[in-house]
Amino acid sequence: MNRAWRLIPLYIGVVIILLYTLFPLYILFLLAFTPAAYTTIAIHSGNYPTLYPAGFTLYNLQAAFGIPEIMTALIKSLETAFLVGGLALLIGIPAAYGLSRLKPKIASIISTTLFFANMLPSVTIAIPISATFLRLGLNETFLGLALAQELIVLPLTVFMLLGAFQSLPREIVSQARVDGAGLMTTIYTVIVPLAKAGVAAAFLLSWMMSWDEFTFAVFLSPAQPTLPILIYEYVTRGYILEAAAFSMIVTIPVVVLVIFMAKFLKGEILAGGLNG
Repeated sequence: MNRAWRLIPLYIGVVIILLYTLFPLYILFLLAFTPAAYTTIAIHSGNYPTLYPAGFTLYNLQAAFGIPEIMTALIKSLETAFLVGGLALLIGIPAAYGLSRLKPKIASIISTTLFFANMLPSVTIAIPISATFLRLGLNETFLGLALAQELIVLPLTVFMLLGAFQSLPREIVSQARVDGAGLMTTIYTVIVPLAKAGVAAAFLLSWMMSWDEFTFAVFLSPAQPTLPILIYEYVTRGYILEAAAFSMIVTIPVVVLVIFMAKFLKGEILAGGLNG
């Protein structure tokens, strides 16, 4: 009984955090699927919009899909996010494995140094990258945008994978090499499967960071915007309900990807996927 009472503050804290996290999504849902008479029109009439579903409409969603730019922006955002996630693993896995073979102190210093680009304001990095990519013909392309976003995503990917790989016993790698496996074979057939939780978490985080990235998208792809930029443009033009519908669309791929990868994200994500 005493233990149950001691857990009450914990439960209250969890409820508060859930409400704090989910309340903006609830308001977004109301804006996207409630008739304008109860939201924006109510505000212009001097009334406070209702905090409960006073009606239901698909008009805002239909209007959003009726805008030609949305599908182009959606496809570009998806292409960029998956390319960023793929490149992050393609580069980050060998880099993290190499660091995991060093002494922990040295590996920590190197991995921390990689975050130097993250310490700078994104604008100071985006301007010279935009000028360089303009000469190379990479502006307005999802490839150029993905390469720029990789500067921010890759250090965190390496850091997460390093924690996963360092948790694995070195004897496993040594045994694989004794059995005749090459370096790349050892990494991708032994190390990566054992650390699949950390690899999945690194990919998911890389994907999500690219999915809602704003600064590089503004500088490198202003004429053919990604979905977050398109949402911002419609908010500034006064199309709040269409922007809310856009935002609901933005959350759908994230939810689907998290559900799909949930089986890999159980347990100690940063400590790798070795059980037992």
